[in-house]
Amino acid sequence: MDLQNITEQVKALAYEVGAFIRIQRENFKSERVIAKTSHDYVSYVDKEAEAKIIEGLKIILPESGFVTEESTDINNREERLTMDDRYEFCWIVDPLDGTTNFIHGLAPYCVSIALRNKEEILAGIVYEVSNDEMFCAYKGGGAFCNNKIIKTSAIKTIDNALLTIGLPYDVNKASKFYTHLSGKLYGNVASLRNLGSAEAELCYVAQGRIDAYIEPCIFPWDVAAGSIILKEAGGDISDFSGENKLWEQGIEVLATNGLIHQELQRVVEETKKEVNAVFLD
Repeated sequence: MDLQNITEQVKALAYEVGAFIRIQRENFKSERVIAKTSHDYVSYVDKEAEAKIIEGLKIILPESGFVTEESTDINNREERLTMDDRYEFCWIVDPLDGTTNFIHGLAPYCVSIALRNKEEILAGIVYEVSNDEMFCAYKGGGAFCNNKIIKTSAIKTIDNALLTIGLPYDVNKASKFYTHLSGKLYGNVASLRNLGSAEAELCYVAQGRIDAYIEPCIFPWDVAAGSIILKEAGGDISDFSGENKLWEQGIEVLATNGLIHQELQRVVEETKKEVNAVFLD
């Protein structure tokens, strides 16, 4: 399989869909927004963008399956697969990561597309529409933003690190954890942010703009593409225990420049235990 060629084709598709999203933002109709769950929104733009992506990906790799945000049952975590076993290859798609940002005209928001086989993610493309930044990587090929190679930061301790902590929609599961974690980190790191797009945050860690990103209770399509971009840029990603059991499902995601991973992982895992947080359904 020519992953470089496939990545270039998917980049072209992401640019095309991103242009559609940009035009829709200029003429956005907020009355057509739907709440999937409390404070978790989907718009007609998400759905139309996803249809365009699926149509394009079927041409690029006709024999592949799909796991997508708007076409996967989000009410049953057991059905939120990261791989459809009927297929050798599977696309993991988030047509508009950062929908709430998009609705409010706030950056960042992204088109996110990943390709995986039954063992691992092979390629990831994240187009940050509002800033016109195309992040991409394929296995063994390095990580890029707008065709320039990117690397993670050189920060070695968390006291000098700029962190983002995502705020998931499942308040009941996450609120105590985040209240406690924020209290531990605030004043003991360079600063804290919440950007509202998991894929953008992973790419920003890959590029060295931020040093780490933390979030539980999200979904496979929120992290698939950005994870390989981060890894190819020299970063590290795991669940809160430091292992790989839960992060690909979005249940617990800790992404760092690699140098501060162990130190931050200990803080996050300690916080989870102190508040008895359980993120798995």
